[in-house]
Amino acid sequence: MSRFVQLHLLTSYPPSNLNRDDTGRPKTAQLGDATRLRISSQSQKRAWRTSDVFEVELAGSLGTRTKRKGRDVYAALVAGGVSDKLAREWAKDIAKQFGKLKPEKKDKDADPLGDLDIEQLAHFSPEEIAAIDALVATLVARKEAPSADELKLLGRPRRAVDIAMFGRMLADSPEFNVDAAVQVAHAITVHRAAVEDDYFSAVDDLNKTDSGAGHIGERGYGAGLFYLYIAIDRELLAQNLGGDAALVKRALEALVSAVTKVSPTGMQASFASRAYAGFVLAEKGDQQPRSLVQAFLKPVKPQADEDIFDKAVTAIETRKRNFDAVYGACADDSYTLNVETPAGTLADLAAFVAG
Repeated sequence: MSRFVQLHLLTSYPPSNLNRDDTGRPKTAQLGDATRLRISSQSQKRAWRTSDVFEVELAGSLGTRTKRKGRDVYAALVAGGVSDKLAREWAKDIAKQFGKLKPEKKDKDADPLGDLDIEQLAHFSPEEIAAIDALVATLVARKEAPSADELKLLGRPRRAVDIAMFGRMLADSPEFNVDAAVQVAHAITVHRAAVEDDYFSAVDDLNKTDSGAGHIGERGYGAGLFYLYIAIDRELLAQNLGGDAALVKRALEALVSAVTKVSPTGMQASFASRAYAGFVLAEKGDQQPRSLVQAFLKPVKPQADEDIFDKAVTAIETRKRNFDAVYGACADDSYTLNVETPAGTLADLAAFVAG
Protein backbone atom coordinates (compact mmCIF):
# COMPACT_ATOMS: atom_id res chain seq x y z
CA MET A 1 0.00 0.00 0.00
CA SER A 2 1.32 3.45 -0.93
CA ARG A 3 1.82 5.51 2.20
CA PHE A 4 0.75 8.94 0.93
CA VAL A 5 -2.20 10.15 -1.10
CA GLN A 6 -2.29 13.75 -2.32
CA LEU A 7 -5.37 15.52 -3.64
CA HIS A 8 -5.32 18.69 -5.72
CA LEU A 9 -8.77 20.18 -6.30
CA LEU A 10 -10.19 23.10 -8.26
CA THR A 11 -13.66 24.27 -7.22
CA SER A 12 -15.46 27.30 -8.60
CA TYR A 13 -17.66 29.20 -6.15
CA PRO A 14 -20.12 31.89 -7.28
CA PRO A 15 -20.65 35.02 -5.13
CA SER A 16 -20.41 33.75 -1.56
CA ASN A 17 -19.17 34.33 1.97
CA LEU A 18 -18.29 30.79 3.00
CA ASN A 19 -15.74 31.65 5.68
CA ARG A 20 -15.84 35.01 7.50
CA ASP A 21 -13.18 36.97 9.35
CA ASP A 22 -13.77 38.87 12.60
CA THR A 23 -15.51 41.68 10.69
CA GLY A 24 -17.90 39.35 8.87
CA ARG A 25 -16.18 39.68 5.50
CA PRO A 26 -14.74 36.80 3.44
CA LYS A 27 -11.26 35.75 4.51
CA THR A 28 -8.35 36.68 2.23
CA ALA A 29 -4.65 35.90 1.84
CA GLN A 30 -1.73 37.52 0.06
CA LEU A 31 0.00 35.15 -2.36
CA GLY A 32 2.43 36.09 -5.11
CA ASP A 33 1.84 39.79 -4.46
CA ALA A 34 -1.87 39.41 -5.16
CA THR A 35 -4.88 39.28 -2.85
CA ARG A 36 -6.79 36.01 -2.97
CA LEU A 37 -10.00 34.84 -1.38
CA ARG A 38 -9.35 32.14 1.22
CA ILE A 39 -11.30 29.35 2.90
CA SER A 40 -9.62 28.12 6.08
CA SER A 41 -8.82 24.47 6.63
CA GLN A 42 -10.82 24.56 9.89
CA SER A 43 -13.93 25.69 8.03
CA GLN A 44 -13.58 22.95 5.44
CA LYS A 45 -12.86 20.17 7.94
CA ARG A 46 -15.88 21.06 10.04
CA ALA A 47 -18.11 21.09 6.95
CA TRP A 48 -16.89 17.60 5.98
CA ARG A 49 -16.99 16.21 9.52
CA THR A 50 -20.58 17.32 10.10
CA SER A 51 -21.82 16.55 6.57
CA ASP A 52 -24.53 14.08 5.63
CA VAL A 53 -21.83 12.16 3.75
CA PHE A 54 -19.89 11.46 6.94
CA GLU A 55 -23.05 10.91 8.98
CA VAL A 56 -24.35 8.26 6.58
CA GLU A 57 -21.11 6.58 5.51
CA LEU A 58 -19.43 6.64 8.93
CA ALA A 59 -22.37 6.26 11.31
CA GLY A 60 -21.15 5.09 14.71
CA SER A 61 -17.55 5.96 13.87
CA LEU A 62 -17.49 9.69 14.55
CA GLY A 63 -16.51 11.59 17.67
CA THR A 64 -18.21 14.50 19.42
CA ARG A 65 -16.42 17.83 19.89
CA THR A 66 -17.69 19.79 22.87
CA LYS A 67 -16.94 21.66 26.10
CA ARG A 68 -20.30 20.69 27.58
CA LYS A 69 -20.11 16.96 28.24
CA GLY A 70 -20.26 17.61 31.98
CA ARG A 71 -23.78 18.99 31.55
CA ASP A 72 -24.96 15.74 29.92
CA VAL A 73 -23.41 13.72 32.75
CA TYR A 74 -25.04 15.94 35.38
CA ALA A 75 -28.48 15.65 33.72
CA ALA A 76 -28.19 11.86 33.47
CA LEU A 77 -27.18 11.55 37.13
CA VAL A 78 -30.04 13.76 38.33
CA ALA A 79 -32.49 11.84 36.12
CA GLY A 80 -31.21 8.66 37.77
CA GLY A 81 -32.05 9.90 41.25
CA VAL A 82 -28.67 11.26 42.36
CA SER A 83 -28.88 14.40 44.48
CA ASP A 84 -28.03 17.73 42.89
CA LYS A 85 -24.95 18.21 45.09
CA LEU A 86 -23.47 14.77 44.33
CA ALA A 87 -24.44 14.97 40.65
CA ARG A 88 -22.45 18.21 40.35
CA GLU A 89 -19.42 16.79 42.12
CA TRP A 90 -19.35 13.59 40.07
CA ALA A 91 -20.05 15.39 36.78
CA LYS A 92 -17.07 17.67 37.50
CA ASP A 93 -14.89 14.67 38.35
CA ILE A 94 -15.74 13.11 34.98
CA ALA A 95 -15.54 16.31 32.89
CA LYS A 96 -12.12 17.34 34.21
CA GLN A 97 -10.58 14.12 32.90
CA PHE A 98 -10.83 15.79 29.47
CA GLY A 99 -9.66 19.30 30.37
CA LYS A 100 -9.48 22.05 32.95
CA LEU A 101 -12.88 23.13 34.26
CA LYS A 102 -14.10 26.68 33.83
CA PRO A 103 -14.05 28.69 37.08
CA GLU A 104 -17.35 29.06 38.93
CA LYS A 105 -18.95 32.50 38.52
CA LYS A 106 -20.90 34.02 41.40
CA ASP A 107 -22.82 36.85 39.69
CA LYS A 108 -26.59 36.56 39.40
CA ASP A 109 -26.56 36.30 35.59
CA ALA A 110 -24.03 33.47 35.53
CA ASP A 111 -24.93 30.20 33.85
CA PRO A 112 -25.83 27.86 36.74
CA LEU A 113 -24.19 24.93 34.94
CA GLY A 114 -21.23 26.88 33.54
CA ASP A 115 -18.79 25.38 36.05
CA LEU A 116 -19.45 21.92 34.57
CA ASP A 117 -17.88 22.95 31.25
CA ILE A 118 -14.22 22.52 30.36
CA GLU A 119 -12.26 25.50 29.07
CA GLN A 120 -11.30 24.09 25.67
CA LEU A 121 -13.17 21.99 23.14
CA ALA A 122 -12.39 18.31 23.58
CA HIS A 123 -12.98 15.64 20.96
CA PHE A 124 -14.64 12.60 22.59
CA SER A 125 -14.35 9.27 20.78
CA PRO A 126 -17.26 6.80 20.65
CA GLU A 127 -15.32 4.54 23.05
CA GLU A 128 -14.92 7.36 25.56
CA ILE A 129 -18.58 8.33 25.34
CA ALA A 130 -19.54 4.69 25.90
CA ALA A 131 -17.21 4.54 28.92
CA ILE A 132 -18.78 7.71 30.36
CA ASP A 133 -22.29 6.33 29.86
CA ALA A 134 -21.33 3.06 31.54
CA LEU A 135 -19.80 4.89 34.51
CA VAL A 136 -22.89 7.09 34.88
CA ALA A 137 -25.08 3.99 34.95
CA THR A 138 -22.85 2.48 37.66
CA LEU A 139 -22.98 5.65 39.77
CA VAL A 140 -26.77 5.84 39.47
CA ALA A 141 -27.08 2.22 40.59
CA ARG A 142 -24.79 2.36 43.62
CA LYS A 143 -25.01 6.06 44.62
CA GLU A 144 -21.30 6.18 45.46
CA ALA A 145 -18.53 8.44 44.15
CA PRO A 146 -16.39 7.19 41.24
CA SER A 147 -12.99 5.76 42.12
CA ALA A 148 -9.71 6.98 40.65
CA ASP A 149 -9.51 3.89 38.46
CA GLU A 150 -13.06 4.38 37.20
CA LEU A 151 -12.20 7.95 36.20
CA LYS A 152 -9.52 6.80 33.79
CA LEU A 153 -11.84 7.41 30.86
CA LEU A 154 -9.37 8.67 28.28
CA GLY A 155 -7.97 6.23 25.77
CA ARG A 156 -6.47 5.91 22.32
CA PRO A 157 -9.44 6.38 19.96
CA ARG A 158 -9.82 3.45 17.59
CA ARG A 159 -13.28 4.03 16.14
CA ALA A 160 -13.44 7.82 15.72
CA VAL A 161 -12.67 8.45 12.05
CA ASP A 162 -12.76 12.25 12.38
CA ILE A 163 -10.23 12.15 15.23
CA ALA A 164 -8.04 9.73 13.27
CA MET A 165 -8.15 12.01 10.23
CA PHE A 166 -7.90 15.48 11.75
CA GLY A 167 -6.21 14.79 15.06
CA ARG A 168 -6.91 15.69 18.67
CA MET A 169 -5.10 17.89 21.17
CA LEU A 170 -5.78 17.61 24.89
CA ALA A 171 -3.62 20.23 26.61
CA ASP A 172 -3.98 18.64 30.05
CA SER A 173 -3.45 15.04 28.85
CA PRO A 174 -0.96 15.18 25.96
CA GLU A 175 -0.34 11.44 26.12
CA PHE A 176 -3.81 11.01 24.59
CA ASN A 177 -3.24 13.43 21.72
CA VAL A 178 -3.70 12.05 18.21
CA ASP A 179 -1.61 13.15 15.24
CA ALA A 180 -3.69 14.12 12.21
CA ALA A 181 -3.45 11.66 9.32
CA VAL A 182 -5.11 14.14 6.93
CA GLN A 183 -3.46 17.53 6.42
CA VAL A 184 -5.66 20.19 4.81
CA ALA A 185 -4.37 23.45 3.32
CA HIS A 186 -6.30 26.70 3.24
CA ALA A 187 -8.03 26.93 -0.14
CA ILE A 188 -7.11 30.05 -2.14
CA THR A 189 -8.27 31.50 -5.43
CA VAL A 190 -5.92 30.86 -8.35
CA HIS A 191 -6.44 34.46 -9.51
CA ARG A 192 -6.60 37.92 -8.02
CA ALA A 193 -9.85 38.41 -6.15
CA ALA A 194 -11.54 41.28 -4.38
CA VAL A 195 -14.04 41.34 -1.56
CA GLU A 196 -17.08 43.25 -2.78
CA ASP A 197 -20.02 44.73 -0.88
CA ASP A 198 -23.63 43.73 -1.34
CA TYR A 199 -25.95 46.62 -0.40
CA PHE A 200 -29.45 45.35 0.31
CA SER A 201 -32.76 46.55 1.68
CA ALA A 202 -35.86 44.84 3.03
CA VAL A 203 -39.48 45.97 2.89
CA ASP A 204 -41.90 45.95 5.83
CA ASP A 205 -44.93 43.99 4.55
CA LEU A 206 -47.34 45.70 6.95
CA ASN A 207 -46.18 49.26 6.24
CA LYS A 208 -48.61 50.55 3.60
CA THR A 209 -47.86 54.26 3.97
CA ASP A 210 -44.07 54.61 3.88
CA SER A 211 -42.35 53.66 0.62
CA GLY A 212 -38.93 53.54 2.29
CA ALA A 213 -37.05 50.41 3.25
CA GLY A 214 -37.79 48.68 6.53
CA HIS A 215 -34.18 47.63 6.83
CA ILE A 216 -30.92 48.53 5.07
CA GLY A 217 -27.67 46.62 5.34
CA GLU A 218 -24.61 45.35 3.56
CA ARG A 219 -22.48 42.23 3.55
CA GLY A 220 -19.20 41.25 1.94
CA TYR A 221 -18.88 38.57 -0.70
CA GLY A 222 -16.45 37.23 -3.28
CA ALA A 223 -16.32 34.71 -6.12
CA GLY A 224 -13.54 32.65 -7.61
CA LEU A 225 -11.88 29.42 -8.63
CA PHE A 226 -10.21 27.87 -5.55
CA TYR A 227 -7.23 25.52 -5.36
CA LEU A 228 -7.25 23.09 -2.41
CA TYR A 229 -4.44 20.72 -1.41
CA ILE A 230 -4.83 17.70 0.89
CA ALA A 231 -2.12 15.27 2.02
CA ILE A 232 -3.19 11.92 3.49
CA ASP A 233 -0.87 9.59 5.43
CA ARG A 234 -2.64 6.28 4.95
CA GLU A 235 -0.27 4.41 7.26
CA LEU A 236 -0.94 6.83 10.09
CA LEU A 237 -4.68 6.70 9.40
CA ALA A 238 -4.58 2.91 9.67
CA GLN A 239 -2.56 3.17 12.89
CA ASN A 240 -4.99 5.69 14.36
CA LEU A 241 -7.89 3.36 13.54
CA GLY A 242 -6.28 0.35 15.18
CA GLY A 243 -5.41 -1.40 11.94
CA ASP A 244 -9.07 -1.81 10.91
CA ALA A 245 -8.61 -2.05 7.13
CA ALA A 246 -12.34 -2.01 6.38
CA LEU A 247 -12.84 1.17 8.42
CA VAL A 248 -9.83 2.82 6.75
CA LYS A 249 -11.35 2.08 3.34
CA ARG A 250 -14.74 3.50 4.37
CA ALA A 251 -13.06 6.56 5.84
CA LEU A 252 -11.10 7.33 2.67
CA GLU A 253 -14.12 6.81 0.42
CA ALA A 254 -16.22 9.13 2.60
CA LEU A 255 -13.45 11.73 2.63
CA VAL A 256 -13.20 11.74 -1.17
CA SER A 257 -16.96 12.16 -1.46
CA ALA A 258 -17.01 14.98 1.08
CA VAL A 259 -14.06 17.01 -0.24
CA THR A 260 -15.44 16.95 -3.78
CA LYS A 261 -19.10 17.67 -2.97
CA VAL A 262 -19.48 19.39 0.41
CA SER A 263 -19.16 23.18 0.71
CA PRO A 264 -18.64 25.18 3.91
CA THR A 265 -21.97 26.34 5.27
CA GLY A 266 -21.29 30.06 5.75
CA MET A 267 -24.18 32.22 4.47
CA GLN A 268 -25.56 29.47 2.23
CA ALA A 269 -29.10 30.76 2.78
CA SER A 270 -28.08 34.12 1.29
CA PHE A 271 -25.87 32.90 -1.57
CA ALA A 272 -26.70 29.22 -2.28
CA SER A 273 -23.03 28.83 -3.12
CA ARG A 274 -22.89 25.05 -3.15
CA ALA A 275 -20.39 23.61 -5.61
CA TYR A 276 -18.75 20.34 -6.67
CA ALA A 277 -15.07 20.17 -7.53
CA GLY A 278 -14.51 20.62 -11.26
CA PHE A 279 -11.03 19.08 -11.29
CA VAL A 280 -9.25 16.60 -9.02
CA LEU A 281 -5.74 15.25 -9.41
CA ALA A 282 -5.05 12.36 -7.02
CA GLU A 283 -1.53 11.03 -6.55
CA LYS A 284 -0.20 8.21 -4.41
CA GLY A 285 3.20 6.84 -3.53
CA ASP A 286 5.77 6.70 -0.73
CA GLN A 287 7.48 9.95 -1.78
CA GLN A 288 7.43 13.03 0.43
CA PRO A 289 4.24 15.00 -0.33
CA ARG A 290 4.39 18.47 -1.90
CA SER A 291 1.72 21.02 -2.73
CA LEU A 292 1.32 22.38 -6.26
CA VAL A 293 0.24 25.82 -5.06
CA GLN A 294 3.39 27.25 -6.68
CA ALA A 295 1.50 26.90 -9.94
CA PHE A 296 -0.49 29.97 -8.86
CA LEU A 297 2.18 32.28 -7.47
CA LYS A 298 1.54 34.21 -10.67
CA PRO A 299 -2.23 34.78 -10.66
CA VAL A 300 -4.06 33.10 -13.52
CA LYS A 301 -5.25 35.74 -15.97
CA PRO A 302 -6.81 34.33 -19.15
CA GLN A 303 -6.88 36.22 -22.41
CA ALA A 304 -10.14 37.06 -24.13
CA ASP A 305 -10.44 33.67 -25.89
CA GLU A 306 -9.17 31.59 -22.94
CA ASP A 307 -10.94 29.90 -20.02
CA ILE A 308 -9.67 30.43 -16.47
CA PHE A 309 -10.53 26.84 -15.49
CA ASP A 310 -8.54 25.33 -18.38
CA LYS A 311 -5.58 27.61 -17.64
CA ALA A 312 -5.64 26.56 -13.98
CA VAL A 313 -5.69 22.86 -14.92
CA THR A 314 -2.79 23.40 -17.30
CA ALA A 315 -0.86 25.25 -14.57
CA ILE A 316 -1.29 22.31 -12.16
CA GLU A 317 -0.26 19.72 -14.75
CA THR A 318 2.74 21.79 -15.82
CA ARG A 319 3.93 22.29 -12.25
CA LYS A 320 3.55 18.55 -11.60
CA ARG A 321 5.69 17.69 -14.64
CA ASN A 322 8.30 20.26 -13.62
CA PHE A 323 8.58 18.85 -10.10
CA ASP A 324 8.96 15.35 -11.54
CA ALA A 325 11.66 16.55 -13.92
CA VAL A 326 13.69 18.16 -11.12
CA TYR A 327 13.12 15.77 -8.20
CA GLY A 328 12.22 12.54 -9.94
CA ALA A 329 8.75 11.06 -9.84
CA CYS A 330 6.94 12.65 -6.88
CA ALA A 331 4.29 9.91 -6.95
CA ASP A 332 4.01 6.38 -8.31
CA ASP A 333 0.51 6.67 -9.75
CA SER A 334 -2.16 9.28 -10.38
CA TYR A 335 -5.81 9.63 -11.32
CA THR A 336 -7.59 12.64 -12.81
CA LEU A 337 -11.22 13.70 -12.63
CA ASN A 338 -12.19 16.59 -14.89
CA VAL A 339 -15.80 17.70 -15.26
CA GLU A 340 -14.97 19.94 -18.22
CA THR A 341 -13.79 17.11 -20.48
CA PRO A 342 -15.43 15.02 -18.90
CA ALA A 343 -12.91 12.48 -17.60
CA GLY A 344 -12.97 10.11 -14.66
CA THR A 345 -15.73 9.32 -12.16
CA LEU A 346 -16.15 9.90 -8.46
CA ALA A 347 -16.47 6.17 -7.85
CA ASP A 348 -13.18 5.44 -9.61
CA LEU A 349 -11.48 8.33 -7.80
CA ALA A 350 -12.60 6.95 -4.44
CA ALA A 351 -11.42 3.47 -5.41
CA PHE A 352 -8.03 4.87 -6.41
CA VAL A 353 -7.57 6.71 -3.11
CA ALA A 354 -8.86 3.88 -0.89
CA GLY A 355 -7.36 0.97 -2.86
